[in-house]
Amino acid sequence: MKRTILLLLTFAAILYGIISCKQNKNAALRNADGKINITATIFPPYDFVRQIAGDRVNLVMLLPPGAESHSFEPSPRDIITIQNSDFFIYGGGETDKWVDRILQSMSTEKMRILAMIDAVDAVEEEIVEGMEEEGEEEGIAYDEHVWTSPRNALLIVRAISGLLCETDPANADFYRQNAAACIEALTELDAAFSDVTAGAKRNTIVFADRFPFRYFTDAYGLSYFAAFPGCSTETEPSAATVAFLINKIRAEKIPVVFHIELSNERMADTISDETGAKKLLLHSCHNITKRDFDAGRGYLDFMRQNVDNLREALY
Repeated sequence: MKRTILLLLTFAAILYGIISCKQNKNAALRNADGKINITATIFPPYDFVRQIAGDRVNLVMLLPPGAESHSFEPSPRDIITIQNSDFFIYGGGETDKWVDRILQSMSTEKMRILAMIDAVDAVEEEIVEGMEEEGEEEGIAYDEHVWTSPRNALLIVRAISGLLCETDPANADFYRQNAAACIEALTELDAAFSDVTAGAKRNTIVFADRFPFRYFTDAYGLSYFAAFPGCSTETEPSAATVAFLINKIRAEKIPVVFHIELSNERMADTISDETGAKKLLLHSCHNITKRDFDAGRGYLDFMRQNVDNLREALY
């Protein structure tokens, strides 16, 4: 991965002279339709911009639908897309170190940039009992899955709306109106999760998968057990991890074992077979399938489904 990034940066540096010399010409060409260019690395900010800006911007998501986000490597075309952006949005966590290197290699004076992790109060990655640890990280590793809490999503939408209005003041009223509607929907979603957790029979959930829901569980007072932390590169658990999760489900009579989207689900199948717990999806929205993408499904759709699935797990 590091070698690939270095090669891409070298390529970017070569291109930069060409791109810079043609910057004014390219700007005129890419904005001939009067729309600003916005690039998001992953689905959550892409969807938030889509809800706020609609078809009044040229919007691109770098991560292909259905792709694994943690192993994404940008192509030379992706680097050019970032260079041609008026507004660029990314996560800002450990797996986005490539973004920092690419941004350092190009002129960003006329580009507005938002790291979603900077819009919220970030927390460190957490290792809970029974979870498989990877090698030690250098320095503090913050959990980058900030959008999984609707309360954080609301803050991110506000940040995106503010920068959109600065970037494209001609459409500011339109953006503010749509952002207000999005914030209202997120507030209702937050209330729905609060209602589910407030009257629940239990407050523990089990994930036979990675766990990108730290901000979500913090927001609603839930505890959890999982096989791996959210940004783990591992997907195959040890026998000890599987046994631990099976024992937790049996001991606490937990009726549901969760998996995340785009998972192979093998561990969830095994634990479900062994315990009788129902296997359900809790969608983190990190990425979605091409079918869902083409159907226009968004963050609110998946999170509303999460309300129902969480209810099954807690009651």
